Amino acid sequence: MVLGLLPLLAGAGAVQAQEEPGALARIRARGALKVALYNDFPPFSARSEQGLQGLDVSLAQALARAMGLQMTLLPFDGDDNMNDDLRNMVWKGHYLGYGPADVMLHVPVDKYFMQQNKQALIFAPYMREQLVLLRDTRRLPQVGAASDLKDLPLAAERGTAAASALIGQSGGMLSSQVHLHEDGVKAAQAVLQGKAAAAYVTRAQAESAIFRAPSKPEGVAIGELPLPGTPAQGWLVGMAIKAGSDDLGQALQQALQSLRDSGELLALFKQHGLTLTTP
Repeated sequence: MVLGLLPLLAGAGAVQAQEEPGALARIRARGALKVALYNDFPPFSARSEQGLQGLDVSLAQALARAMGLQMTLLPFDGDDNMNDDLRNMVWKGHYLGYGPADVMLHVPVDKYFMQQNKQALIFAPYMREQLVLLRDTRRLPQVGAASDLKDLPLAAERGTAAASALIGQSGGMLSSQVHLHEDGVKAAQAVLQGKAAAAYVTRAQAESAIFRAPSKPEGVAIGELPLPGTPAQGWLVGMAIKAGSDDLGQALQQALQSLRDSGELLALFKQHGLTLTTP
């Protein structure tokens, strides 16, 4: 059963705004769904010789197709925080003249975040992200606590909560061991290349590095290692549209449900080497 958009949002600080009539009608008249995606955000959306590739690109295509529309991508570089990204790509547009899109993917479905951004409707979680430890089992046969990582080379993505948690663990016990990488997939690849004993990254980043490896990696394992300052149960990831565009929200939610019911959503995750963790 498809959950209604308004009941879904009511418990998370639903937006008090005049409904913007005709959002879906205008998109259907145009014939294409304009989707905002992050640049350089593997494994969800990243540049390649074939253009922007990743799970969120595939999902955007599938959503548009399920709605009977073409798909147009609006890739963008993230601003200082996601509040700015929602303003630029969802409800106002960037001061440089581009945006907003009809919908933005990979938005945290979080009650506090939703209350901070009442100009946007955040809904329809399609996956759960979680931090994990990817480790070389030959160098780290078992990990029960952060202290087991002491004196070993570690990897994390620069500027993330994962990196901060690892560096700040036990008063900086591990700080001199942590090498920061441009993104989490590269941090995970450092383990596969023998440059790090472990990487603290998201499950999707770890799985993507393993999936994209030239040969099947041996002697690696993915496990949980909750650290202070990180969400033990992970976080939900969904989409955002401009507040008041409830007809568009219902159509997107129905499209997502149809992908889930048909098995296409699961197939998209498998296509990119990722595990679909039910929200």
